[in-house]
Amino acid sequence: MRAVISAAEMRAAEEAVFAAEPGVDLMGRAAAEVARIARVTSPPGPVLVVAGPGNNGGDGLFAAADLAADRPVVVWLAMERGHEDGLAAARAAGCAEVDALGALDALADAALVIDAVTGLGSRPGLPDEVATFAAACEAAAVPVLAVDLPSGLDADSGRAHPSFRAHDTVTFATVKPCHVQAPAADRCGRVHVVDIGVDVPATSLRQAEESDVAAWWPAPHSASDKYSRGVVMVDTGSAQYQGAALLSVSGALHAGAGMVRYTGRVPSGLVLSRFPSVVMGEGRAQAMVLGSGWGDGEGSEGRVSAARLHGVPAVVDADALHALPAGRLDGWLLTPHAGELARMLGCTRAHVEAEPLVCVREVARHTGAAVLLKGATQYVAEPSGRVTVAVAGPGWTAQAGSGDVLAGICGSLLAAGLPAWRAGVVGASVQAITAARNPGPHPPDELARRVPATVAELLASVPQ
Repeated sequence: MRAVISAAEMRAAEEAVFAAEPGVDLMGRAAAEVARIARVTSPPGPVLVVAGPGNNGGDGLFAAADLAADRPVVVWLAMERGHEDGLAAARAAGCAEVDALGALDALADAALVIDAVTGLGSRPGLPDEVATFAAACEAAAVPVLAVDLPSGLDADSGRAHPSFRAHDTVTFATVKPCHVQAPAADRCGRVHVVDIGVDVPATSLRQAEESDVAAWWPAPHSASDKYSRGVVMVDTGSAQYQGAALLSVSGALHAGAGMVRYTGRVPSGLVLSRFPSVVMGEGRAQAMVLGSGWGDGEGSEGRVSAARLHGVPAVVDADALHALPAGRLDGWLLTPHAGELARMLGCTRAHVEAEPLVCVREVARHTGAAVLLKGATQYVAEPSGRVTVAVAGPGWTAQAGSGDVLAGICGSLLAAGLPAWRAGVVGASVQAITAARNPGPHPPDELARRVPATVAELLASVPQ
Protein backbone atom coordinates (compact mmCIF):
# COMPACT_ATOMS: atom_id res chain seq x y z
CA MET A 1 0.00 0.00 0.00
CA ARG A 2 1.31 3.42 -0.92
CA ALA A 3 0.35 6.63 0.77
CA VAL A 4 -0.69 9.35 -1.65
CA ILE A 5 0.46 12.72 -0.36
CA SER A 6 -0.05 16.31 -1.43
CA ALA A 7 2.64 18.76 -2.48
CA ALA A 8 2.32 20.53 0.88
CA GLU A 9 2.69 17.26 2.79
CA MET A 10 5.80 16.43 0.76
CA ARG A 11 7.33 19.83 1.48
CA ALA A 12 6.62 19.43 5.19
CA ALA A 13 8.23 15.97 5.16
CA GLU A 14 11.32 17.41 3.48
CA GLU A 15 11.50 20.25 6.02
CA ALA A 16 11.45 17.66 8.80
CA VAL A 17 14.51 16.01 7.25
CA PHE A 18 16.34 19.35 6.99
CA ALA A 19 15.50 20.11 10.62
CA ALA A 20 16.80 16.74 11.78
CA GLU A 21 19.85 16.68 9.46
CA PRO A 22 21.10 20.20 8.71
CA GLY A 23 23.08 20.20 5.49
CA VAL A 24 21.55 17.00 4.12
CA ASP A 25 21.77 16.89 0.33
CA LEU A 26 18.30 15.77 -0.75
CA MET A 27 18.80 17.31 -4.17
CA GLY A 28 21.94 15.26 -4.72
CA ARG A 29 20.10 12.08 -3.77
CA ALA A 30 17.19 12.96 -6.05
CA ALA A 31 19.46 13.80 -8.99
CA ALA A 32 21.37 10.54 -8.62
CA GLU A 33 18.08 8.63 -8.80
CA VAL A 34 16.96 10.59 -11.86
CA ALA A 35 20.23 9.73 -13.61
CA ARG A 36 19.91 6.07 -12.60
CA ILE A 37 16.35 5.79 -13.92
CA ALA A 38 17.42 7.56 -17.11
CA ARG A 39 20.11 4.95 -17.74
CA VAL A 40 17.74 2.08 -16.97
CA THR A 41 14.83 3.26 -19.10
CA SER A 42 16.45 4.79 -22.19
CA PRO A 43 18.76 3.51 -24.92
CA PRO A 44 22.29 4.88 -25.18
CA GLY A 45 22.42 8.23 -26.92
CA PRO A 46 22.23 11.96 -26.36
CA VAL A 47 20.09 13.34 -23.55
CA LEU A 48 18.31 16.68 -23.66
CA VAL A 49 17.53 18.17 -20.24
CA VAL A 50 14.87 20.88 -20.10
CA ALA A 51 15.32 22.68 -16.77
CA GLY A 52 13.36 25.31 -14.94
CA PRO A 53 14.74 27.75 -12.35
CA GLY A 54 13.62 25.96 -9.18
CA ASN A 55 14.62 22.89 -7.23
CA ASN A 56 13.06 20.63 -9.83
CA GLY A 57 15.36 22.18 -12.38
CA GLY A 58 18.24 21.67 -9.97
CA ASP A 59 17.45 17.95 -9.82
CA GLY A 60 17.56 17.86 -13.61
CA LEU A 61 20.80 19.82 -13.91
CA PHE A 62 22.67 17.70 -11.37
CA ALA A 63 21.34 14.61 -13.17
CA ALA A 64 22.65 16.11 -16.42
CA ALA A 65 26.12 16.42 -14.88
CA ASP A 66 25.96 12.78 -13.78
CA LEU A 67 24.81 11.53 -17.21
CA ALA A 68 27.48 13.55 -19.02
CA ALA A 69 30.04 11.02 -17.78
CA ASP A 70 28.92 8.50 -20.40
CA ARG A 71 26.81 10.28 -23.04
CA PRO A 72 26.35 13.67 -24.68
CA VAL A 73 24.02 15.94 -22.71
CA VAL A 74 22.39 19.15 -23.92
CA VAL A 75 20.68 21.57 -21.51
CA TRP A 76 17.93 24.07 -22.29
CA LEU A 77 17.11 26.58 -19.54
CA ALA A 78 13.45 26.90 -20.40
CA MET A 79 12.92 30.04 -18.29
CA GLU A 80 16.32 31.53 -19.29
CA ARG A 81 17.70 30.91 -15.82
CA GLY A 82 18.53 27.85 -13.79
CA HIS A 83 19.41 26.54 -10.35
CA GLU A 84 22.80 28.15 -9.70
CA ASP A 85 24.71 25.18 -8.26
CA GLY A 86 23.07 22.70 -10.62
CA LEU A 87 23.94 24.80 -13.65
CA ALA A 88 27.55 25.14 -12.48
CA ALA A 89 27.77 21.34 -12.12
CA ALA A 90 26.30 20.77 -15.59
CA ARG A 91 28.72 23.23 -17.17
CA ALA A 92 31.69 21.73 -15.33
CA ALA A 93 30.68 18.28 -16.62
CA GLY A 94 30.75 19.54 -20.22
CA CYS A 95 27.02 19.78 -20.94
CA ALA A 96 26.20 21.97 -23.92
CA GLU A 97 23.60 24.74 -23.61
CA VAL A 98 20.99 25.65 -26.20
CA ASP A 99 18.07 28.05 -26.53
CA ALA A 100 14.48 27.15 -27.48
CA LEU A 101 15.23 26.76 -31.18
CA GLY A 102 18.35 24.80 -30.38
CA ALA A 103 16.34 22.49 -28.17
CA LEU A 104 13.96 21.74 -31.04
CA ASP A 105 16.95 21.03 -33.28
CA ALA A 106 18.57 18.79 -30.63
CA LEU A 107 15.35 16.80 -30.34
CA ALA A 108 16.08 15.11 -33.68
CA ASP A 109 19.08 13.26 -32.19
CA ALA A 110 17.89 12.85 -28.60
CA ALA A 111 17.46 9.37 -27.15
CA LEU A 112 15.78 10.86 -24.08
CA VAL A 113 14.33 14.15 -22.87
CA ILE A 114 14.43 14.85 -19.14
CA ASP A 115 11.60 17.18 -18.14
CA ALA A 116 12.70 19.18 -15.08
CA VAL A 117 10.83 22.39 -15.81
CA THR A 118 8.35 22.65 -12.94
CA GLY A 119 7.85 20.78 -9.69
CA LEU A 120 5.18 19.92 -7.15
CA GLY A 121 4.25 23.46 -6.15
CA SER A 122 3.91 24.96 -9.62
CA ARG A 123 0.76 26.23 -11.26
CA PRO A 124 -0.72 23.95 -13.91
CA GLY A 125 -0.08 24.63 -17.59
CA LEU A 126 3.03 25.50 -19.58
CA PRO A 127 4.55 28.66 -21.07
CA ASP A 128 4.05 28.81 -24.84
CA GLU A 129 7.63 27.91 -25.80
CA VAL A 130 7.67 24.96 -23.42
CA ALA A 131 4.23 23.81 -24.59
CA THR A 132 5.49 23.87 -28.19
CA PHE A 133 8.50 21.80 -27.20
CA ALA A 134 6.39 19.31 -25.22
CA ALA A 135 4.14 18.83 -28.25
CA ALA A 136 7.21 18.32 -30.45
CA CYS A 137 8.49 15.59 -28.10
CA GLU A 138 5.18 13.79 -28.38
CA ALA A 139 5.00 14.18 -32.14
CA ALA A 140 8.54 12.87 -32.57
CA ALA A 141 7.92 9.98 -30.14
CA VAL A 142 11.02 10.86 -28.14
CA PRO A 143 10.76 9.29 -24.66
CA VAL A 144 10.37 11.79 -21.83
CA LEU A 145 11.49 11.15 -18.26
CA ALA A 146 9.67 13.57 -15.96
CA VAL A 147 11.19 14.66 -12.66
CA ASP A 148 8.54 14.49 -9.92
CA LEU A 149 5.69 14.98 -12.39
CA PRO A 150 5.21 15.91 -16.05
CA SER A 151 5.56 19.69 -16.07
CA GLY A 152 2.19 21.35 -16.55
CA LEU A 153 0.21 19.04 -14.27
CA ASP A 154 -1.15 19.98 -10.85
CA ALA A 155 0.47 17.66 -8.31
CA ASP A 156 -2.66 17.60 -6.15
CA SER A 157 -5.22 16.83 -8.84
CA GLY A 158 -6.11 14.28 -11.48
CA ARG A 159 -7.30 16.98 -13.86
CA ALA A 160 -5.83 17.30 -17.34
CA HIS A 161 -3.77 20.39 -18.20
CA PRO A 162 -1.37 21.21 -21.05
CA SER A 163 1.73 19.26 -20.04
CA PHE A 164 4.51 16.96 -21.11
CA ARG A 165 3.47 13.38 -21.77
CA ALA A 166 6.04 11.25 -19.98
CA HIS A 167 7.08 7.72 -20.82
CA ASP A 168 8.44 7.47 -17.27
CA THR A 169 8.18 9.64 -14.18
CA VAL A 170 10.52 9.47 -11.22
CA THR A 171 9.06 10.78 -7.98
CA PHE A 172 10.37 10.84 -4.46
CA ALA A 173 9.21 9.17 -1.22
CA THR A 174 5.74 8.23 -2.52
CA VAL A 175 3.17 9.04 -5.18
CA LYS A 176 1.19 12.26 -5.43
CA PRO A 177 -2.46 12.58 -6.56
CA CYS A 178 -1.57 13.34 -10.18
CA HIS A 179 0.30 10.03 -10.42
CA VAL A 180 -2.73 7.91 -9.50
CA GLN A 181 -5.78 9.89 -10.65
CA ALA A 182 -6.82 9.84 -14.30
CA PRO A 183 -6.65 11.65 -16.64
CA ALA A 184 -3.48 13.24 -15.23
CA ALA A 185 -2.06 9.80 -14.41
CA ASP A 186 -2.26 8.89 -18.10
CA ARG A 187 0.40 11.52 -18.81
CA CYS A 188 2.82 10.19 -16.18
CA GLY A 189 3.66 6.87 -17.87
CA ARG A 190 5.42 4.40 -15.60
CA VAL A 191 5.91 5.95 -12.18
CA HIS A 192 9.15 5.07 -10.38
CA VAL A 193 9.01 5.84 -6.64
CA VAL A 194 12.48 6.26 -5.17
CA ASP A 195 13.65 6.63 -1.59
CA ILE A 196 15.71 9.72 -0.80
CA GLY A 197 15.39 9.46 2.97
CA VAL A 198 12.10 11.33 3.48
CA ASP A 199 9.57 9.74 5.82
CA VAL A 200 6.07 9.51 4.38
CA PRO A 201 3.32 10.85 6.66
CA ALA A 202 0.09 9.00 7.36
CA THR A 203 -2.66 10.05 4.98
CA SER A 204 -6.34 9.40 4.26
CA LEU A 205 -5.63 8.68 0.57
CA ARG A 206 -3.80 5.49 -0.40
CA GLN A 207 -3.07 3.42 -3.48
CA ALA A 208 -3.33 -0.36 -3.44
CA GLU A 209 -0.64 -2.46 -5.10
CA GLU A 210 -0.66 -5.97 -6.55
CA SER A 211 1.07 -7.24 -3.41
CA ASP A 212 -1.89 -6.02 -1.34
CA VAL A 213 -4.36 -7.86 -3.56
CA ALA A 214 -2.31 -11.04 -3.21
CA ALA A 215 -2.06 -10.69 0.58
CA TRP A 216 -5.78 -9.96 1.03
CA TRP A 217 -7.19 -12.59 -1.31
CA PRO A 218 -9.28 -15.12 0.71
CA ALA A 219 -7.59 -18.35 -0.35
CA PRO A 220 -9.19 -21.60 0.92
CA HIS A 221 -7.33 -24.08 3.12
CA SER A 222 -7.66 -27.74 4.03
CA ALA A 223 -10.56 -27.14 6.43
CA SER A 224 -12.57 -25.01 3.98
CA ASP A 225 -16.00 -25.98 2.72
CA LYS A 226 -18.49 -24.22 0.47
CA TYR A 227 -20.02 -22.30 3.36
CA SER A 228 -16.73 -21.12 4.86
CA ARG A 229 -15.58 -20.04 1.39
CA GLY A 230 -18.72 -17.94 1.15
CA VAL A 231 -22.19 -18.30 -0.33
CA VAL A 232 -23.35 -15.31 -2.36
CA MET A 233 -26.99 -14.71 -3.29
CA VAL A 234 -27.34 -12.89 -6.62
CA ASP A 235 -30.45 -10.88 -7.54
CA THR A 236 -29.54 -9.36 -10.89
CA GLY A 237 -30.86 -9.17 -14.42
CA SER A 238 -34.33 -8.79 -15.92
CA ALA A 239 -36.25 -9.77 -19.04
CA GLN A 240 -34.70 -6.77 -20.77
CA TYR A 241 -31.16 -7.28 -19.43
CA GLN A 242 -30.71 -11.02 -19.10
CA GLY A 243 -26.98 -10.79 -19.75
CA ALA A 244 -26.44 -8.86 -16.53
CA ALA A 245 -27.47 -11.93 -14.55
CA LEU A 246 -25.03 -14.16 -16.40
CA LEU A 247 -22.20 -11.68 -16.06
CA SER A 248 -22.63 -11.10 -12.32
CA VAL A 249 -22.94 -14.84 -11.67
CA SER A 250 -19.81 -15.40 -13.75
CA GLY A 251 -17.92 -12.80 -11.71
CA ALA A 252 -18.93 -14.46 -8.44
CA LEU A 253 -18.06 -17.98 -9.59
CA HIS A 254 -14.71 -17.09 -11.14
CA ALA A 255 -13.72 -15.14 -8.03
CA GLY A 256 -14.08 -18.34 -6.01
CA ALA A 257 -17.47 -18.23 -4.28
CA GLY A 258 -18.19 -21.43 -2.38
CA MET A 259 -21.72 -21.35 -3.77
CA VAL A 260 -23.80 -18.99 -5.86
CA ARG A 261 -27.55 -18.80 -5.33
CA TYR A 262 -29.55 -17.03 -8.04
CA THR A 263 -32.77 -15.25 -7.00
CA GLY A 264 -33.26 -12.82 -9.88
CA ARG A 265 -35.86 -12.66 -12.66
CA VAL A 266 -33.96 -14.33 -15.49
CA PRO A 267 -35.23 -17.82 -16.42
CA SER A 268 -33.47 -20.55 -14.48
CA GLY A 269 -32.85 -22.53 -17.65
CA LEU A 270 -30.73 -19.74 -19.10
CA VAL A 271 -28.64 -19.44 -15.94
CA LEU A 272 -28.19 -23.19 -15.45
CA SER A 273 -27.35 -23.80 -19.09
CA ARG A 274 -24.31 -21.57 -18.63
CA PHE A 275 -23.52 -22.28 -14.97
CA PRO A 276 -24.82 -25.66 -13.78
CA SER A 277 -23.27 -25.26 -10.32
CA VAL A 278 -25.61 -22.38 -9.47
CA VAL A 279 -28.38 -23.11 -6.96
CA MET A 280 -31.70 -21.50 -7.81
CA GLY A 281 -33.64 -19.77 -5.06
CA GLU A 282 -33.02 -18.30 -1.62
CA GLY A 283 -31.21 -19.98 1.25
CA ARG A 284 -28.27 -19.61 3.55
CA ALA A 285 -25.83 -16.97 2.33
CA GLN A 286 -23.05 -14.70 3.60
CA ALA A 287 -23.54 -11.83 1.12
CA MET A 288 -25.85 -10.58 -1.62
CA VAL A 289 -25.44 -8.84 -5.00
CA LEU A 290 -28.28 -6.56 -6.08
CA GLY A 291 -29.28 -4.29 -8.94
CA SER A 292 -27.21 -5.10 -12.01
CA GLY A 293 -29.57 -5.13 -14.99
CA TRP A 294 -32.78 -4.54 -13.04
CA GLY A 295 -33.84 -1.81 -15.42
CA ASP A 296 -36.44 0.80 -14.54
CA GLY A 297 -39.15 -1.60 -13.42
CA GLU A 298 -41.20 -1.00 -10.32
CA GLY A 299 -40.48 -2.60 -7.00
CA SER A 300 -36.78 -1.80 -6.70
CA GLU A 301 -37.23 -0.20 -3.27
CA GLY A 302 -38.97 -3.27 -1.94
CA ARG A 303 -36.32 -5.61 -3.31
CA VAL A 304 -33.49 -3.70 -1.65
CA SER A 305 -35.41 -3.42 1.63
CA ALA A 306 -36.15 -7.14 1.52
CA ALA A 307 -32.49 -7.86 0.99
CA ARG A 308 -31.70 -5.94 4.14
CA LEU A 309 -33.88 -8.33 6.12
CA HIS A 310 -31.44 -11.16 5.34
CA GLY A 311 -28.99 -9.51 7.72
CA VAL A 312 -25.94 -10.02 5.49
CA PRO A 313 -23.81 -7.45 3.69
CA ALA A 314 -24.71 -6.59 0.12
CA VAL A 315 -23.08 -5.28 -3.03
CA VAL A 316 -25.49 -2.72 -4.48
CA ASP A 317 -25.05 -1.90 -8.15
CA ALA A 318 -26.75 0.00 -10.97
CA ASP A 319 -30.54 0.42 -10.60
CA ALA A 320 -30.61 -0.65 -6.96
CA LEU A 321 -28.43 2.35 -6.05
CA HIS A 322 -31.44 4.61 -6.46
CA ALA A 323 -33.65 2.51 -4.17
CA LEU A 324 -31.54 2.45 -1.02
CA PRO A 325 -33.45 2.05 2.24
CA ALA A 326 -33.29 4.69 4.93
CA GLY A 327 -30.70 4.31 7.66
CA ARG A 328 -27.05 3.39 7.69
CA LEU A 329 -25.87 0.55 5.49
CA ASP A 330 -22.95 -0.62 7.60
CA GLY A 331 -20.98 -3.40 5.93
CA TRP A 332 -22.52 -2.81 2.48
CA LEU A 333 -20.64 -1.91 -0.69
CA LEU A 334 -22.12 0.51 -3.23
CA THR A 335 -20.65 0.39 -6.76
CA PRO A 336 -21.74 3.45 -8.78
CA HIS A 337 -20.11 4.93 -11.84
CA ALA A 338 -19.83 8.73 -12.08
CA GLY A 339 -23.30 9.23 -13.54
CA GLU A 340 -24.94 7.12 -10.86
CA LEU A 341 -23.01 8.85 -8.10
CA ALA A 342 -24.08 12.22 -9.51
CA ARG A 343 -27.74 11.14 -9.37
CA MET A 344 -27.29 9.99 -5.77
CA LEU A 345 -25.84 13.39 -4.85
CA GLY A 346 -28.16 15.50 -6.98
CA CYS A 347 -25.27 17.05 -8.88
CA THR A 348 -23.84 16.83 -12.38
CA ARG A 349 -21.62 14.08 -13.72
CA ALA A 350 -19.08 16.77 -14.58
CA HIS A 351 -18.88 17.73 -10.90
CA VAL A 352 -18.23 14.12 -9.86
CA GLU A 353 -15.53 13.78 -12.52
CA ALA A 354 -13.91 17.03 -11.38
CA GLU A 355 -14.11 16.25 -7.63
CA PRO A 356 -14.23 12.45 -7.31
CA LEU A 357 -12.71 12.32 -3.83
CA VAL A 358 -15.12 14.86 -2.40
CA CYS A 359 -18.12 13.13 -3.95
CA VAL A 360 -17.27 9.53 -3.09
CA ARG A 361 -16.46 10.50 0.50
CA GLU A 362 -19.77 12.30 0.86
CA VAL A 363 -21.85 9.28 -0.20
CA ALA A 364 -19.87 6.96 2.09
CA ARG A 365 -20.32 9.36 5.00
CA HIS A 366 -24.04 9.77 4.38
CA THR A 367 -24.91 6.09 3.85
CA GLY A 368 -22.44 4.40 6.19
CA ALA A 369 -21.49 2.06 3.35
CA ALA A 370 -18.20 1.64 1.55
CA VAL A 371 -18.45 3.19 -1.91
CA LEU A 372 -16.55 2.01 -4.99
CA LEU A 373 -16.61 4.75 -7.63
CA LYS A 374 -15.94 2.97 -10.92
CA GLY A 375 -14.07 4.53 -13.81
CA ALA A 376 -10.60 5.04 -15.24
CA THR A 377 -9.45 5.55 -11.66
CA GLN A 378 -11.41 3.52 -9.12
CA TYR A 379 -11.83 4.95 -5.63
CA VAL A 380 -13.11 3.08 -2.58
CA ALA A 381 -14.26 5.39 0.20
CA GLU A 382 -15.02 4.35 3.77
CA PRO A 383 -17.44 6.22 6.04
CA SER A 384 -14.41 7.47 8.00
CA GLY A 385 -13.24 9.41 4.94
CA ARG A 386 -10.31 7.18 4.10
CA VAL A 387 -10.05 6.44 0.37
CA THR A 388 -8.08 3.66 -1.29
CA VAL A 389 -7.34 3.80 -5.02
CA ALA A 390 -7.53 0.40 -6.70
CA VAL A 391 -4.77 -0.95 -8.91
CA ALA A 392 -5.14 0.68 -12.31
CA GLY A 393 -5.95 -1.24 -15.46
CA PRO A 394 -6.16 -0.56 -19.19
CA GLY A 395 -8.98 1.26 -20.94
CA TRP A 396 -10.17 -1.99 -22.56
CA THR A 397 -12.44 -2.66 -19.57
CA ALA A 398 -14.53 0.43 -20.34
CA GLN A 399 -17.34 -1.56 -21.92
CA ALA A 400 -20.86 -2.70 -21.14
CA GLY A 401 -20.95 -5.61 -18.71
CA SER A 402 -17.69 -4.94 -16.88
CA GLY A 403 -19.56 -3.48 -13.92
CA ASP A 404 -21.86 -6.52 -13.74
CA VAL A 405 -18.86 -8.85 -13.55
CA LEU A 406 -17.24 -6.59 -10.95
CA ALA A 407 -20.36 -6.68 -8.77
CA GLY A 408 -20.23 -10.49 -8.77
CA ILE A 409 -16.51 -10.52 -7.94
CA CYS A 410 -17.05 -8.13 -5.04
CA GLY A 411 -19.99 -10.19 -3.81
CA SER A 412 -17.84 -13.30 -3.69
CA LEU A 413 -15.16 -11.48 -1.72
CA LEU A 414 -17.73 -10.00 0.66
CA ALA A 415 -19.19 -13.47 1.24
CA ALA A 416 -15.70 -14.78 2.00
CA GLY A 417 -15.46 -12.34 4.90
CA LEU A 418 -13.58 -9.35 3.53
CA PRO A 419 -14.69 -5.97 4.89
CA ALA A 420 -16.73 -4.04 2.35
CA TRP A 421 -14.01 -1.51 1.50
CA ARG A 422 -11.43 -4.24 1.01
CA ALA A 423 -13.80 -6.31 -1.13
CA GLY A 424 -14.20 -3.24 -3.34
CA VAL A 425 -10.47 -2.58 -3.63
CA VAL A 426 -9.55 -6.23 -4.25
CA GLY A 427 -12.42 -6.80 -6.68
CA ALA A 428 -11.71 -3.71 -8.78
CA SER A 429 -7.98 -4.42 -8.69
CA VAL A 430 -8.16 -8.07 -9.72
CA GLN A 431 -10.36 -7.17 -12.69
CA ALA A 432 -7.87 -4.46 -13.72
CA ILE A 433 -4.86 -6.75 -13.26
CA THR A 434 -6.54 -9.46 -15.33
CA ALA A 435 -7.21 -6.98 -18.13
CA ALA A 436 -3.60 -5.76 -18.01
CA ARG A 437 -2.28 -9.31 -18.24
CA ASN A 438 -4.61 -10.08 -21.16
CA PRO A 439 -4.36 -6.98 -23.33
CA GLY A 440 -6.81 -6.39 -26.12
CA PRO A 441 -10.58 -6.15 -26.57
CA HIS A 442 -11.65 -9.17 -24.55
CA PRO A 443 -15.33 -8.96 -23.58
CA PRO A 444 -16.10 -8.91 -19.85
CA ASP A 445 -17.32 -12.51 -19.72
CA GLU A 446 -14.01 -13.66 -21.25
CA LEU A 447 -12.01 -11.63 -18.71
CA ALA A 448 -14.11 -13.13 -15.92
CA ARG A 449 -12.99 -16.59 -17.03
CA ARG A 450 -9.37 -15.43 -16.81
CA VAL A 451 -9.64 -14.14 -13.24
CA PRO A 452 -8.75 -17.55 -11.70
CA ALA A 453 -5.40 -17.59 -13.52
CA THR A 454 -4.68 -14.07 -12.26
CA VAL A 455 -5.54 -15.09 -8.70
CA ALA A 456 -3.27 -18.15 -8.94
CA GLU A 457 -0.38 -16.00 -10.14
CA LEU A 458 -0.95 -13.44 -7.38
CA LEU A 459 -1.11 -16.09 -4.66
CA ALA A 460 2.04 -17.74 -5.99
CA SER A 461 3.88 -14.45 -5.29
CA VAL A 462 2.98 -14.48 -1.58
CA PRO A 463 5.84 -15.77 0.61
CA GLN A 464 4.92 -19.04 2.29
